[in-house]
Amino acid sequence: MQKPMKSAMGFIFITLLIDVMGWGLIIPVMAELIAQLKGIPVNEASPYGALLLSVFAIAQFAFAPVVGNLSDKYGRRPILLISLLGFGIDYIILALAPTYSWLFIGRIIAGMTGASFTTATAYIADVSPDEKSRAKNFGLIGAAFGLGFVLGPALGAFLATWGIRAPFYAAAALCLLNCIYGYFLLPESLSKENRRPFEWKRANPFGSLKFLTSHREISGLALSFFLIYLGAQSVQGNWNFFTIYRFNWSEKMVGISLAVVGVLVGAVQGGLTRVVVPKMGNEKSIYLGLGLYTLGLVLFAFATEGWMMFAFLVPYCLGGICGPSLQSVISVHVPPNQQGELQGALTSLMSLTTIFGPLIMNSTFAFFTTDKAPFHFPGIHFMIGAVCMLFSLIIIWKVLTREKKDKPELAKAIETKHKLSDTPVH
Repeated sequence: MQKPMKSAMGFIFITLLIDVMGWGLIIPVMAELIAQLKGIPVNEASPYGALLLSVFAIAQFAFAPVVGNLSDKYGRRPILLISLLGFGIDYIILALAPTYSWLFIGRIIAGMTGASFTTATAYIADVSPDEKSRAKNFGLIGAAFGLGFVLGPALGAFLATWGIRAPFYAAAALCLLNCIYGYFLLPESLSKENRRPFEWKRANPFGSLKFLTSHREISGLALSFFLIYLGAQSVQGNWNFFTIYRFNWSEKMVGISLAVVGVLVGAVQGGLTRVVVPKMGNEKSIYLGLGLYTLGLVLFAFATEGWMMFAFLVPYCLGGICGPSLQSVISVHVPPNQQGELQGALTSLMSLTTIFGPLIMNSTFAFFTTDKAPFHFPGIHFMIGAVCMLFSLIIIWKVLTREKKDKPELAKAIETKHKLSDTPVH
């Protein structure tokens, strides 16, 4: 590989790493920052945290296809640099925010410009001349995710000891330094002859969802997929608020726990799934995974000591074996020339759960920790997540049972195909 291309791939790896690390850096301190800015207890701050997650997801859902199409017209390089600059500005705003409204503005900016992941993957595809090099280069994505999910929370936990705004300054510095690095060393990957004009019809964020409504045979499985990711929002969107309120955890402890999640998810997705799924088959892997997800969430809900949350992370994270198997089952129902469109539709479904999930889970948690609630139950959002997982399991069981009876050839294909996903639930 030539030196300029090595520099470019190094930039892409760092960009993906920062994209993943940014979440882990700020999550440990976000709950306390919101509580301070609003002047309220951390449990009452939870819905405000959900609003920040949702507004970011809405902005990203709306602008990601727009930014993607702009990269097809103007090239990957300017979009990547603008995206990094946008994230850097977001983190600076969060670091200096005098009021909660400033956090809102920062998250909107990040969502609008936050297309670094999709543009980076397009860059990798552009510079990979054959399947062998493409597979090798796309391995950077998995490596960045695995490393970022561990380093981000761990670094955030360490920086939190210097103050709750320190992680934001660190994240801003990483983004801006990488932006400067890319400005001088990143070559453009998309030649002018391969560019295409911008068209608004290709920038419709709801376009991919139409695919699912036009394929009735996968509608039940798609609903199950949606419920799984919705249930996972009970952990993703409220872990910091719950553990700080319930067990009086420090920002450092929150960061350590999230780093443990990163290690467990990496072990499951990178190793265990590749062993268990081929041996058990897709259907049994789905049932086992959803059962473990449900068990983990119920245990979270009734945990009485902080150490229990670490122990209960094990069954919950082991539930991740269901994700690749479910995606494999869904993909069997769609011909090869529609696989890209299918994955785009599933990604859109995941985005929708990020919009609505935190609002549901965090608001419920906040209500059941106040005097207005009929009873005090801080873990109720975990129970909602468990119900989502349970309903998903029932729907999948009904769909696959019916297909065994009506479409035996399809049922056989489901058990012989094993497709590993790059998007774990955690």
